[in-house]
Amino acid sequence: MTKTKEVKITPLHDRVIIEPAKVNNVTSGGIIIPDASKEKPIQGLVIACGKGKEGEPITVKQGDTVLYGKHAGNPITVDGKDLLIMREQDILAIL
Repeated sequence: MTKTKEVKITPLHDRVIIEPAKVNNVTSGGIIIPDASKEKPIQGLVIACGKGKEGEPITVKQGDTVLYGKHAGNPITVDGKDLLIMREQDILAIL
């Protein structure tokens, strides 16, 4: 994962923008994994957070590495980077 970067988008309320971790294309034995067989990453780096809902502050912060569900979030592209935007409740854990 890369260091935290400034993005030109600010999530609202309890939403978080995550940069998914890179997926390896080659196994430890040297076998190349085709794109169709790759699993979606379930780990990523928080690059932007909303302010939370009224009375419920957001618990993750920019720079946190988090785990999330396989089908969590909506894919977006900002400045040529593939990112995910999701509600904080879709985040399972902070690493």
